[in-house]
Amino acid sequence: MKNLPWSLLTAISMLAYGCASKNESTSAKQDSVLTIPVTELKPQKTELHREYVGDIHAIKNVEIYARVKGYLEEVYVDEGKEVKKGQTLFRINNEEYEAQLAKAKANLQSAIAEAKGAELELKRVKLLAEKNVISKTEVEVAEAKLAAVNARIEEARSEKSKASIHLAQTQIKAPFDGIIDRIPYKVGSLINEGTLLTTLSDTKNVFAYFNVSENEYLEYVKARGKASNGHTVVELELADGSFFKHKGTIETMEGAFDEGTGSIAFRARFSNPEKLLKHGSTGTIRLTNTVDNAILIPQKATFEIQDKSFVYVMDKNNKVKTRSFVPRSRFDNFYIVKSGLKSGETIVCEGVQGLKDGATISPKAISMDSLGAVNEKVALSAR
Repeated sequence: MKNLPWSLLTAISMLAYGCASKNESTSAKQDSVLTIPVTELKPQKTELHREYVGDIHAIKNVEIYARVKGYLEEVYVDEGKEVKKGQTLFRINNEEYEAQLAKAKANLQSAIAEAKGAELELKRVKLLAEKNVISKTEVEVAEAKLAAVNARIEEARSEKSKASIHLAQTQIKAPFDGIIDRIPYKVGSLINEGTLLTTLSDTKNVFAYFNVSENEYLEYVKARGKASNGHTVVELELADGSFFKHKGTIETMEGAFDEGTGSIAFRARFSNPEKLLKHGSTGTIRLTNTVDNAILIPQKATFEIQDKSFVYVMDKNNKVKTRSFVPRSRFDNFYIVKSGLKSGETIVCEGVQGLKDGATISPKAISMDSLGAVNEKVALSAR
């Protein structure tokens, strides 16, 4: 190379430098194209688990009051125990009411005896009037006296019946099979008429009430129309996080929406043979709806601008553009798309923070299977 002319050496050097610069530029351009995971949107069948706070009520739950006044003489049951229909629960001192019944019986007998005397008197007066010994006016007076005595008989019978009822009410009996609640009064307590003695609950079956929004109500009505038996099965999550072993069914709903909350109350029935559920307890009702042909997108593929949701959609040239969409429902890891995206489109599913509109990417295809969206069962909290 020492024998080559200086001009030739200069040209070779410039050519080598230009090639190197071109290679470095091409390498830098290639390095600037990011490899980004993308996924193709496909419709699929999805189960939505909506959860609501439910209030548990016994099908029968009544407060048992004293209907007469007196001292509490006997308490035949204990708190929390099961009782049968017709079983005696309490007894109030009945001496006063026995005396009232005896008096009412005596008054009735007296009135009956007086009526017999009045009948005899009427017969006598009629005979005398027929013989013209006395005037017919005397007959009318005797008839009036008999009518008055008969009226007193009816009054005495009414008093006897009333006394019998009061005496019977000194024994308080169970109106149906159930479980006794707290008993605040003990033997010897003075009980007034209308005093609350205890509460009786029949919990063989229970009702669970929960409030549903108008949109969710419409979803439920449409899903129920597709069901073969017309009944919707629900689950009950207990306070400890476990699920109640017996599933329930929605029986009915209120007739109007609450103007203040815009919700409507549903009622579900659960069988409770083990008596685990108590009146007044709470739980979480899980209502499952099936959505056909749902388009799911990962929540990490989205971003928000001014309360609108966006994703990056990739075209056939591997360029990404922002696209707004309207979510139908939200849950832990996915959105169900209501509008704005359609099946067959490809979106960026990760790394959206470093992208710009119009950027070219190197796509790395990821199936929705690997994102956990196939046969996804998702829980939507409606608490």
